[in-house]
Amino acid sequence: MKFTKMHGAGNDYVYINGFAEKVENPAELAIKVSNRNFGIGSDGLVLILPSATCDFRMSMFNADGSEAEMCGNASRCVGKYVYDFGLTTKTQITLETLAGVKNLKLNVENGEVSSVCVDMGEPILVPANIPVNAEGETAINIPIEVNGVTYKATCISMGNPHAVIFVDDVANFDVHGIGRIIENHPLFPKRTNVEFCQVVSPSVLKMRVWERGSGETLACGTGACATLVAASLNGVSSNEAKLELLGGDLNIEWRKSDNRIYMTGPATKVFSGELY
Repeated sequence: MKFTKMHGAGNDYVYINGFAEKVENPAELAIKVSNRNFGIGSDGLVLILPSATCDFRMSMFNADGSEAEMCGNASRCVGKYVYDFGLTTKTQITLETLAGVKNLKLNVENGEVSSVCVDMGEPILVPANIPVNAEGETAINIPIEVNGVTYKATCISMGNPHAVIFVDDVANFDVHGIGRIIENHPLFPKRTNVEFCQVVSPSVLKMRVWERGSGETLACGTGACATLVAASLNGVSSNEAKLELLGGDLNIEWRKSDNRIYMTGPATKVFSGELY
């Protein structure tokens, strides 16, 4: 079975062309290929598949085998994959995901995709739809107690759940210890991704992410979008900012004209190979 490893700002997945290959048990395969000592090493597995309604369909699984609704970094890599490997000649494509249809604009240089702008859709703010067990119309700055310390989380869904927490020094924050606990907190019936954000300026945000089912990753596209929305809702940023992640930068814009989030960032091929 042929595969290609790709990353978007360091958020790396193993990609398989579902038009040419058949994966019988993707959850099991995701665990196998994601292992960084005995497998290929990745944050998960992405299958690129036919769609009855869109140009392509993305099916993705975390490193622990759990299925994820959506990943912004992965969607950019799908866009690069289908163009660079000749599955399409279009520079604007639609992508079916469990979080709905995503529109991708492919920026091509010298015959290859250099970056991708993804219409990530509207942020979901209603607690029941995120989901988070909170009352009210939104879940802004809800208290979460961890080891005797109360953190305030702004909860948003970008097709998958996120809890954004603002901290003074993200570089030295205990992302692993606190992130793991909040991911599995009873407030979140489907668990949650957790973003820790340091506000550098209204147009620059530093972020680290603890991803549901994968642990800390170098980047998270939906998490960057959720963080920009949370920062804007809390009045600490404008509606457009550069998100500085461990794996690189993403530009996020929340257009108030259509209430949609637009994410622009890189997509990179690492290597291709064959599974036995």
